[in-house]
Amino acid sequence: MMQTVETGTHFPHTPVLYQEILQALQPGQGRVYVDGTLGAGGHAWGILEASSPDGLLLGLDVDPQAIELASGRLSVFIGRYFVRQASYTNLEDQIASLGWDKVHGIVLDLGLSSMQLDTPGKGFSFSVDEPLDMRFDPRNPVRAEDIVNELSEEDLARLIFEYGEERWSRQVARSIIKSRPIKTTRQLAEVVTRSIGSHYRSSHIHPATRTFQALRIEVNQELQAIKTVLPQAISSLYPGGRLAVIAFHSLEDRIVKEKFRLDSRECICPPRQPICTCGHKAMIREVVRRPIRPGEAELQQNPRARSARLRVAEKL
Repeated sequence: MMQTVETGTHFPHTPVLYQEILQALQPGQGRVYVDGTLGAGGHAWGILEASSPDGLLLGLDVDPQAIELASGRLSVFIGRYFVRQASYTNLEDQIASLGWDKVHGIVLDLGLSSMQLDTPGKGFSFSVDEPLDMRFDPRNPVRAEDIVNELSEEDLARLIFEYGEERWSRQVARSIIKSRPIKTTRQLAEVVTRSIGSHYRSSHIHPATRTFQALRIEVNQELQAIKTVLPQAISSLYPGGRLAVIAFHSLEDRIVKEKFRLDSRECICPPRQPICTCGHKAMIREVVRRPIRPGEAELQQNPRARSARLRVAEKL
């Protein structure tokens, strides 16, 4: 999918909720920002353009292909951006490495990007037959193939149930165990389909979708990464600075929602406790109480954006 952003520059993948992110962060001159999930550089481009002529941006991504692509896309802003192949779980260290104390805005576009899904050899999709990889960062020693072929049936079933929210996880795990070794995406998809395909006849999703999601989350430790980055992101903002987080499934969104709700409260004592003893102080305010969803116009151009949910918090 191609998108023309305001500069007229074409991107190979659509930045989800592009205008909504710019509205949330309100980029301005002389300010500094972080795109913790740089991808193809779509959101970063918008932030740099809106903060011209002297706004600065740090872009992080663990995927070397994303780093290469985004660096090329952003080259017109030479001297105003810094790109690092690094995880957003090291956000505070990365910000400090530039000599920055705090930043005015942070965007996190969680999970799998369209670019990664469409890149051959990554093993994220079962539409083509590829090795079972699923790593965002090629330096990660754990691949999906390792998990599929080494976990016990009980652990595999638990993983698929918790991270894939697959109600037939035990059947899937049992079939995987019987079919080992499983080496490719199509081989795994066929195993899962034979196991539970009948339960998905009237569904709009493929029977293997939830299992693939669970494996990807486990390989990349995605949920733990979100829990790690959110406190760092909030701590790294100037007062009035904003954190914008796009989630694509309920597990991600629940973590963000709960963190925002917790850190926007003055007291976290039990409701029936007559006197506050927690000493907790609100650090943020929720700019929106309900997540922002893509509009119909965006969905027509980019159907993959359908599940996107944007939450925004402002540092007090």
